[in-house]
Amino acid sequence: MDWIRLTKSGKDLTGLKGRLIEVTEDELAKHNRKEDCWICIRGYVYNVTPYMEYHPGGEDELMKAAGTDGTDLFDQVHRWVNYESMLKECLVGRMAVKPIANNIYVSILYFLFCSYDWFQTDSLITLVIYTKQKDMNAELVIVDCQDKRLRGEIIVDDHSYLVAVDLDHAVSEDVAVNIAEKVGKVEIIFNKKDNIHWKMLGQPWEGHNTFIKRTDRGLFYRKCKLISKTEVTHDTKLFCLMLPKGTHLHVPIGQHVYLKQIIAGTEVVKPYTPVLPFLPLNFQEPSHHDGVHIYLMIKIYSHGLFTQALDHLQIGDYISVSNPEGNFKKSQVQTSEDLLLLAGGTGFTPMVKLLNFALTEVSCLRTVKMIFFNKTENDILWRNQLEFEIQFILSQPTKDWVGKQGKISSSLLSEFVKRSRSDSKVLICICGPAPFTEQGVQYLKDLGYSQEEIHAFTA
Repeated sequence: MDWIRLTKSGKDLTGLKGRLIEVTEDELAKHNRKEDCWICIRGYVYNVTPYMEYHPGGEDELMKAAGTDGTDLFDQVHRWVNYESMLKECLVGRMAVKPIANNIYVSILYFLFCSYDWFQTDSLITLVIYTKQKDMNAELVIVDCQDKRLRGEIIVDDHSYLVAVDLDHAVSEDVAVNIAEKVGKVEIIFNKKDNIHWKMLGQPWEGHNTFIKRTDRGLFYRKCKLISKTEVTHDTKLFCLMLPKGTHLHVPIGQHVYLKQIIAGTEVVKPYTPVLPFLPLNFQEPSHHDGVHIYLMIKIYSHGLFTQALDHLQIGDYISVSNPEGNFKKSQVQTSEDLLLLAGGTGFTPMVKLLNFALTEVSCLRTVKMIFFNKTENDILWRNQLEFEIQFILSQPTKDWVGKQGKISSSLLSEFVKRSRSDSKVLICICGPAPFTEQGVQYLKDLGYSQEEIHAFTA
């Protein structure tokens, strides 16, 4: 709040007296001291010198990006933060256009991977996107169409291709998506509201027909309706959100979304990993996305502003949900023989879909085992549904607890985290509170596991 008051005080926070300039890499590099610190995020340069004392992570964290492009570092730590709003009074200007070689590279990628066309009949509009990507699937296609505004995004590795227009005429809310997986062709089909001949698809938005890194897109949100809240434990609830009719969105295994709320006049964003509505009995059949609902298992903290606001939402209320984020890939499981999962509290959530996928669709796995750390028995999520090889470890057990107790440690991990044979390919996934995850990763490395064998989830 002190920072907000300062930004509204009228003081010159850029040192440029209201001017916006084009910043070269050489000029940016000159501003690399605490008393003169500029940072570039997604092509825009900010003078963060006045923000130093207000930054929750301290000056040292900001200084890691001083005089450089800090986009990747920002995305690693808190991609969801609305820096444009927080730092708008610190805006120095745009970065100068990068060398032409880089632009040519991106153009070549775009030409190689994506293009689009559209067709019409008396009643239908069909948008066709040619990705030239083998194994295209529903998880790689995101479509939002509301109030004549169409946004279609195709994920191609760490890049994305975007078609974004204000449609020429109104269409119905129902959108169909057809995918020719082997050739990478995606069809997005709309029903016309009136049998009018369209002269054009529509007016393009900024970013239309571009192929860029996913992290450079920023986050896109749509309003989702709260359908139900179900108690899972004494402080954790399962929220069911319904996607808008004009949205096609499947959250891939191991990825998360961001929820956005306005709390006390301030935009607040938090990441959560979607789960299944329940664990399938004995994991005998794959559980597929119904294309309509997103389920989130959320712990309600008594002093947590965000989760308290979530808990006070009424059935029928709306909340903003982002596109999926995350770098986990199914192939990491499909090429492993041993899958070992370490979860702390609600760090269990990324494991739900991962477990279902591993136990029903991956045939090469010899071992699937989970270690689930909690404070008490009452904190264990879905305990009665967890019917596979799992070890519960409590840090604050009652005297009646007969299982293992303690916190994550090298000795505990050395006892439970083992390969099925000396040369087996292993994948260890870990998720929980930040200290739990950071300590766990270090313990695993100390036990001889490589960085490639460890995947730490961030949400």
